[in-house]
Amino acid sequence: MIILNLSDITKYYGGQLVLDGLSWSVKKGEKIGLVGPNGAGKSTLFRLIAGVDEPDDGTIYRYPGLSIGYLAQTPRLDPDKTVLAEALSASAEVAALEAELHRLEERMGDARVYADPRKLQRTIEMHEETMEAFEAAGGLNYRSRVESTLRGLGFSEEDFDEPVRSLSGGEKKLVGLAKVLVQRPDLMLLDEPDNHLDLEGKRFLEELIADYPGTVVIISHDRYLLDVVAESIADLEDGDITVWPGNYSEYAYAKEMALAQQQHRYEAQQKEIRRLEQSIARLMSRGYEKFVRRGKSMQKRLEKMEKEEKLDLEPRTMRLRLTSERGSDKVLEVNELTKAFGDDVLFEDLDILIWSGERVGLVGPNGAGKSVLFRILLGKEKPTWGEVKVGPSVTTAQYAQEHETLQMDREIVDEVRSVEPMYLGQAYGFLERFLFDKRMAHKPVRELSGGEKSRLQMAKLMLEEANFLLLDEPTNNLDIPSCEVLEDTLEDYAGTVFVVSHDRYFLDRIVDRIIELEDGRVTEYLGNYTDYVRAKNGGE
Repeated sequence: MIILNLSDITKYYGGQLVLDGLSWSVKKGEKIGLVGPNGAGKSTLFRLIAGVDEPDDGTIYRYPGLSIGYLAQTPRLDPDKTVLAEALSASAEVAALEAELHRLEERMGDARVYADPRKLQRTIEMHEETMEAFEAAGGLNYRSRVESTLRGLGFSEEDFDEPVRSLSGGEKKLVGLAKVLVQRPDLMLLDEPDNHLDLEGKRFLEELIADYPGTVVIISHDRYLLDVVAESIADLEDGDITVWPGNYSEYAYAKEMALAQQQHRYEAQQKEIRRLEQSIARLMSRGYEKFVRRGKSMQKRLEKMEKEEKLDLEPRTMRLRLTSERGSDKVLEVNELTKAFGDDVLFEDLDILIWSGERVGLVGPNGAGKSVLFRILLGKEKPTWGEVKVGPSVTTAQYAQEHETLQMDREIVDEVRSVEPMYLGQAYGFLERFLFDKRMAHKPVRELSGGEKSRLQMAKLMLEEANFLLLDEPTNNLDIPSCEVLEDTLEDYAGTVFVVSHDRYFLDRIVDRIIELEDGRVTEYLGNYTDYVRAKNGGE
């Protein structure tokens, strides 16, 4: 059954065409991954479906009574409420019914009502009716469901009483996600719900979506998540949408094959067009009326021929290349490393050894100390105890999750010239590799989006030519094409990589060893992320 249908949708923003005659149908119970390059209009499409915005042209059909839960990239929350109170406010219906139950219970305890059998009977009947509605709305276990959802997303019992205003941007996103999940709408629209989730949180989200009885459409750059939960992929590009059956990996392969076939058809058709044009030219050049008529007839057929579309074989994405000189065989040695904040011990007695050419992934729950460990390795924070040894011919470069490596007051062009002096024209050409044109080159770094700051950090890494990369969540703000460019580049990189990441697809492709930091200790696992999960599950 179709619960949502978009027909010939057109949408402009600031005079720029974002969606161009888009048509799309969504069926009951589907689990759909919505993908497309940054700026393609994915979030715009969600706002239209949710009724937050209206299309400039076209129609949107929603099945009568369809309930929609929408998680925006930046959810609107009440800063004065606690985490638990804000999450409990998700269902206005349950809140209203609960308030009505309390009112009726107070009324039943009123001496004047209690003394009047007719009033008391009528109040009891109203309480029973309200209780039935409360149960039907899921009210009996509503609070416990909200609390378990918050815990699954990484909140502790102590966090429940924290005011929303004290939360980080990522934590506010998680509260917004909890509110949508507990509403249990017919259609869930989730705009990058996995951002800021640790590995356990991502597994919780996957299981919840997989078991969800309603329809889910999810925007995500996490290809592993899309492989697990998506039954089809809706690819939004150039203002229109194409639906591919299967999960992300199936979509990526099928699309690659389809593009290859289309390119083959285009080349074959171009070859035929050239042959016909040459034949027409020969006939027309003879001047003989019969030949001229044949030439004109062939020309008409050529003009009516349905032309195959020429593909852009060089998609617009960053062009990253990492080079390095070979350094010491023993790149990093950590001995009995301990870090405490007062009496609070974050981790203790860590021993880590990394050899030249290794690709090592560091995983663990949020708050385990992964970023702190990286700051210690970079000399930006002192350990409480222990030592860090870096090989004598090792040169280190950093990718920072919060973009601390960037000077926010600088213009983009000056930021790259601070790493390697170059003429202005050379700098413009270099920045074009990372999708910054001449106009953007003079923007202050602070005005860039998260994805643009990520690409600028990648540009600096390329100029530094280090042989040991410490990467803290490098794929967080990158779109999927940019993630794939980074992966291709790291596969060809001759140096050593130590990376913190919650991107399981990335870890599967890049690393050959996993170090897990949890409860203040490290445990090592050979292989990629899938091997790590298998080992954690007892080899199953």
